Amino acid sequence: MSEGTRLNKFLASCGVGSRRACDALVQEGHVEINGKPVLNPAHRVEPGDFVKVDGKRVQAKETNTVMFFKPRGYVCSREDELGRDTIYTILPPVLQHLHHVGRLDRDSEGLLVLTNDGELSQILTHPSKLVEKEYLVTANQPVLNEHLDLFKTGVFIEKTRMRAKAVERLSSRRYRIVLETGLKRQIRLMFQALGYQVQKLVRVRIGTLGLDDLPLGGWRPLDAGEIARLQVNPKPKIARRPGVKPAKKAAKKTTRQSAISDRSKSPAKPSRRAPADSRPPSARKIGKKAAKRTPKRKF
Repeated sequence: MSEGTRLNKFLASCGVGSRRACDALVQEGHVEINGKPVLNPAHRVEPGDFVKVDGKRVQAKETNTVMFFKPRGYVCSREDELGRDTIYTILPPVLQHLHHVGRLDRDSEGLLVLTNDGELSQILTHPSKLVEKEYLVTANQPVLNEHLDLFKTGVFIEKTRMRAKAVERLSSRRYRIVLETGLKRQIRLMFQALGYQVQKLVRVRIGTLGLDDLPLGGWRPLDAGEIARLQVNPKPKIARRPGVKPAKKAAKKTTRQSAISDRSKSPAKPSRRAPADSRPPSARKIGKKAAKRTPKRKF
């Protein structure tokens, strides 16, 4: 079995584009290996192979992954047909070869991952991986409780069911929403379908990695541990019934308390005292006088 790298993955590691974009380049005949055109994205690239894209040689680069706090007003694209500013107009030259993982629309802001690691990009975006993305959303008016329930059960938009994994009210107009499979403009479309408008939307977490202290428009490289956190969801919290407090552990009894408790449980011992006279006081007095009058017998 060949130990080479799949062609689409190899091209993505060279910074040519995303895995999907590389598939299209291969299938359209833009790629050659050792002077011969290759149309199969799954073709294995062996060490020493000479790979060209549109006549230019490409080589695998060292993988780099950074987190970026995308500001509002920028499009997640290298070029925009409408002439709008893109995230690459504010990113430094050293990051221009990295590709954004997923998208945040022009009016949204928050955590965005950029990488030339095609495998990581696939894990974070493929629906089957169910990687959580958490958002803080501000609506134009308070959302009814029954509408918040619909976010979790599902809202049908153009025959597509859109739902959130979790929804939490933070204030009258602010909400925490967690998605696993984010469709294009999903949160905005769900609010709009129920009669609301999103005024602000910020992505604050992917997997278990959050923005932390990263400033707006700032970026920093991620280490191996942080890249691993991107791919792991938080552990679910154990739900408790409202009003039910966790049971407290019984305190250990002292030696004196144990002795008193043991005596209270043991059966009562019979008393050695003579039984008390149960007659009424008047009868007891009469009995004493009669005893005095009775003469002693002589034998």
